[in-house]
Amino acid sequence: MSEPIVVTLGCRLNAFESEVIRRHARAAGLADTVIVHTCAVTAEAERQARQAVRRARREYPRARIVVTGCAAQIDPERWAAMPEVDHVLGNGDKLLPETWQRLARGGERLLVSDPNRLRTLAPHLLEGFDGRTRAFVQVQQGCDHRCTFCIIPLGRGRSRSLPAPETVAQVRTLVDAGYREVVLTGVDLTSWGRDLEGTPTLGVLVRQILREVPELPRLRLSSVDPAEVDDALRTAFAEEARLMPHLHLSVQAGDDLVLKRMRRRHSRADVLRLVAELRRLRPDMAFGADLIAGFPTESEEMFARTLALVEEADLVYLHVFPYSPRAGTPAARMPQLPVVVRRERAARLRELGRCRLEAFLAAQVGARRTLLVERDGGGRTEQFARARLEAPIPVPPGTLIAVRATGVVGDALLVRPEA
Repeated sequence: MSEPIVVTLGCRLNAFESEVIRRHARAAGLADTVIVHTCAVTAEAERQARQAVRRARREYPRARIVVTGCAAQIDPERWAAMPEVDHVLGNGDKLLPETWQRLARGGERLLVSDPNRLRTLAPHLLEGFDGRTRAFVQVQQGCDHRCTFCIIPLGRGRSRSLPAPETVAQVRTLVDAGYREVVLTGVDLTSWGRDLEGTPTLGVLVRQILREVPELPRLRLSSVDPAEVDDALRTAFAEEARLMPHLHLSVQAGDDLVLKRMRRRHSRADVLRLVAELRRLRPDMAFGADLIAGFPTESEEMFARTLALVEEADLVYLHVFPYSPRAGTPAARMPQLPVVVRRERAARLRELGRCRLEAFLAAQVGARRTLLVERDGGGRTEQFARARLEAPIPVPPGTLIAVRATGVVGDALLVRPEA
């Protein structure tokens, strides 16, 4: 081992930041170093991060192990207490080149500053992402909301936006490097622009990117808040074929009282209204959702309304989490459901999600789609459906090809190239 290794857990934003970290670590000349980029969204995510640290020490006994990310930011002393860990870096420090230069000279064991002191979002011009056929652009960071279950604002700080000119420049750099799909990402993506002059909205940014980078074939959004989808974004979905017809919604529950106790800003009716309107504007839209099973005080009847919402809204891609109490959050002080109930409800939601995805894929058979070919020879359609080619074809990863869906195999479409 000589080049630094980055082990990434968690969200798409972490994937983007890991590439920044990798480049800073290489430029600083760090060798024989494993960087574990943690997530703190659930207790399970932290458990996996601890496993990754221990595994790294077993596999690279002489390496220096650095832990960073949200879990490290929220409880740095706990991570520093692990005998396998050499350094702990905070979220505000991990993206600074000087941090990695300090580590190359030795560096402190703990380097964790307060992310709430950050007021701007620095641009990071990346030419590519190791091993990925789609590129990510971080346009927003932090969160000003305080959902009762969520610990992430403590790890990420206040909402900050990357100004539109810097965003456009990053997208253009990636397109020039050969990327055919770019994903805009952030902690609270739809809050983009609130801290910028004139308070532009995410929809305005999307329209500007598509206008100023006409060579970009595909633009996709990561998870968005259903309460903040603005009119410009609705119009973009209706008018811009290059904006992919796929939206992942931070729904969390389908019962209004649970949503209120979560301190979410949307209702069940708001979600149904949004997906109906977007499907009217863009009939080929596909939707996913984040959902929490077994939130404190959730009754069986409340949970049943979440199951019903999945079907009524025709949600296809479900990210399901059994509720995990996070110390310091209001929900952790609410009456808790037994762990077995949370897990059982999560299993039921996942099974429903499997059935919804199966039905969605079956309805795609016969349709003509465009596939972004990935390194395993499969790829993703415009609606983010996983697809597998009937037979290998001699095209490099990152190529867009026209295909027709001929069947379904597992959780993927079977597709055949079309002339």
